[in-house]
Amino acid sequence: MPNRSFFKRFLIWRAKHISHKQFVAVLSILVGFTSGVGAVVLKNLTHFIQHILEGNLVQYYHHAFYFLFPIIGLTLVYLIIKYVIRHKVSHGIPSTLFSISKRKGIMKQYQMFGSILTAPFTVGFGGSVGLEGPTVATGSAISSNISRLFHVNQSTRNLLIGCAAAGAMSSIFKAPIAAIIFAIEVFSLDLTIASMLPLLLASLSAILTSYFFFGDDILLPFRIEDHFELSDAPFYAILGVVAAFVSIYFTEVYDRIQRFFDTIDSPIKRLIIGGVCLGILIYFIPPLYGEGFDVINNLIAGNPEKALENNIFHLEVTNIWIIIGLLAGLVFFKIIASALTFGAGGVGGIFAPTLFMGSIMGNCIAKIINNIGLTNHPVSESNFTLVGMAGLMAGVLHAPLTAIFLIAEVTGGYELFIPLMLTAAISFGITKSFHPHSVYTMELGRKGELITHDKDHAVLTLMDINKVVENNFAKVTTTMTLGSIVHEAVVKSSRNIFPVIDENTEKLKGVILLDDIRPIMFDQSLYNEVYASDVMQSPPDIIDIEKDKMTDIMKKFQDSNAWNLPVVKNDIYVGFISKSKLLTMYRRKLINITH
Repeated sequence: MPNRSFFKRFLIWRAKHISHKQFVAVLSILVGFTSGVGAVVLKNLTHFIQHILEGNLVQYYHHAFYFLFPIIGLTLVYLIIKYVIRHKVSHGIPSTLFSISKRKGIMKQYQMFGSILTAPFTVGFGGSVGLEGPTVATGSAISSNISRLFHVNQSTRNLLIGCAAAGAMSSIFKAPIAAIIFAIEVFSLDLTIASMLPLLLASLSAILTSYFFFGDDILLPFRIEDHFELSDAPFYAILGVVAAFVSIYFTEVYDRIQRFFDTIDSPIKRLIIGGVCLGILIYFIPPLYGEGFDVINNLIAGNPEKALENNIFHLEVTNIWIIIGLLAGLVFFKIIASALTFGAGGVGGIFAPTLFMGSIMGNCIAKIINNIGLTNHPVSESNFTLVGMAGLMAGVLHAPLTAIFLIAEVTGGYELFIPLMLTAAISFGITKSFHPHSVYTMELGRKGELITHDKDHAVLTLMDINKVVENNFAKVTTTMTLGSIVHEAVVKSSRNIFPVIDENTEKLKGVILLDDIRPIMFDQSLYNEVYASDVMQSPPDIIDIEKDKMTDIMKKFQDSNAWNLPVVKNDIYVGFISKSKLLTMYRRKLINITH
């Protein structure tokens, strides 16, 4: 009680002496710091596990551990989720997007530590996924709970979740500008002066935290040495087209494997099927183990042989076409390994697999161009490796600006800006025409639960359909006489519309408007002659509360020109939605999210 009393006094003092903007700025710094710490904990714990397992047991004992480790890691994750966390740990960024769109930015307390307890075991034991998503989810959950603690409104809470995302990416890649763009692009934040300062402060706070713990070490340590040649532009355009089709392949494989695992009810069966398949893949293709940044750095440094020398087939990696074939195999199988990891119950993200596949794809294209004589001078394989990452990020994540600025920042310059823009634009444009939603937003997009930069769509998505359903309408059964309708419905109701239902099943059969019965309602000679089924009519449209999204409901009102539409659930009458109440709620929600 004393602590609660002190905190209450602090909130009162804060309201009197610190403006809302100043307080949000302070909270954004705190959120950036916590996101940076979360990134440090996740990275260090994962690399510690991976060093012990892959660096010691596999290297000095037996290659067969590559098969066993993923199964062991996924089993540990299953046990932690079931007996320690006791809640489902969803994929990082999609779960955060869902909390923004449907939970008013509120994230459960267990989400603050759920990913920290599970992602290191998933990735450290060989799960072929990344740590960026779990880091974003951890930071976002912490920021959400900090927001609730200090009683900030929904729009500020969503902004601070975006700050956490920016902080996580800034800390991981040491790319503060790309991190801000990532938060705006992926989380659909409005770029305004009010939002820019908190994002800047969070990104800065996180990167300073990262420098404090990690020093100058960066995930992709590379500086551009080969300059961009204008004559290479057509080849970067080709890279953009290839990146688009690889992005489509990535999205299709990921979606289909997830759908397959969704049909399996038992988590134990999912664990066994996914774990065994993943173990087999990693046993035969060791570079699929974990995040794969070592492979990326070897490619950028021009040492693909180092990443491929332990192939199970003992192929000679001095032959360039064998190298190209092995690299293409990594692109083909990486997303399969990642999707299997998720399907089996692993916790991670798809950001790192996207970078992994993009870098190898770009390197492959450069090697093919250089070895089939398409150009008088060799193209830069390291540059193509970097631009390939941007191309796949633009296609898979639907985040072209993040892709461009991330690669520009991690390479320490803007020398590759033109090829980055060219490749990212082509990849994004083609992929978007095939898949309107990114891998992050596919499921939410299908359900109509995705927040976008379209303000009208965003407001409609945030509205709760259950809050606009009215059920104070007098119900009429199909067998009721006109006299019963007048005495039991018209007299007792202030409404001018009455739902007609089947008295046995409660299913909606039609509606009666007061205007339909007004000419005969005072003729008592018809009270026992006319039945509800004689005067009812079909409603102009019907809202299905299970299937219709808020955007669908608005369209039904627009197309039908009605003021009231009946609502059903499994054909059972639920109530009505009125256009006036819907528009009132829309205006209130619009005010809430824009202030």
